[in-house]
Amino acid sequence: MSVSRISVASIAVVLSGIVWGFYWVPVRWLERAGMTGAWGTMAITLAGCVALAPLMLRFRDGLARADRVGLAAIAFGGAGFALYSIALIYGRVTIVVLLFFLTPVWSTLIARYLLGWKTPVLRLVAIFAGLAGLGVMLGASGDWPIPRRLGEWLGLISGMMWAVGSTGMKMRADVSPLPSAFMFVCGAALMSCAVVPFLPGTPVVSGPVFLIAAGTGVIWWGASIAALMWATRQLDPARVGILLMSEVIVAALSAALLAGEHLSAREIIGGALVVGAGMLEVWPVRRARH
Repeated sequence: MSVSRISVASIAVVLSGIVWGFYWVPVRWLERAGMTGAWGTMAITLAGCVALAPLMLRFRDGLARADRVGLAAIAFGGAGFALYSIALIYGRVTIVVLLFFLTPVWSTLIARYLLGWKTPVLRLVAIFAGLAGLGVMLGASGDWPIPRRLGEWLGLISGMMWAVGSTGMKMRADVSPLPSAFMFVCGAALMSCAVVPFLPGTPVVSGPVFLIAAGTGVIWWGASIAALMWATRQLDPARVGILLMSEVIVAALSAALLAGEHLSAREIIGGALVVGAGMLEVWPVRRARH
């Protein structure tokens, strides 16, 4: 692979992380405009499905031949992202993002205890760092270190679902990036539709709401996910994992500047441990490559 292609893929991952770091902005705008509960996420993901559907015509034969377990894993990962999207309404942005980025802990546990894979020492350290960060963040107010708000629970569950989905993708997914993005957003749309009846809220449809939902679906769930799916095929997992940490930084800064959501000192320490767990999780892969 040429150096230029690696560079383009790396830039794509960083830009994807930056774009997703601002994802909470349109989600909360839609919530304030009347698309409360899961309605905003449902509108966004359905718009993403509509945007990608016409492009699927040339890939329909490949989808028909694709591994069904792999397709299900992709859709399951998308369903997890839908819960992450909904969590941004009910919890603080940075906390939700960090809870989602506990994914390395769950991925390592799945690999060790469900798949029987050997666990490198540094990944055991990553589990300890991630769980310690979780405890410090959630116990920052002096209470028991468990999720309390709905957003915190959804952020934690979404990361677990993404760990399961991404593991299945690595093992069984055999479709190209664009169909992968389509299955991903379809899984998110289905999850959003399933959650809507259980969260209070009614949709308020207007011209601005339609435009924001459509634009968010196209940019975040269409173009950004498709670019990320392509880039992950060009780079090793270590590089992807590290570059995607740009989402945590951008989300924390944008939430502090635009929404006034500031973390306490203990929450910052806990967040640093979670980010460190992510770095440790990919480090053994990188060393093995070299």
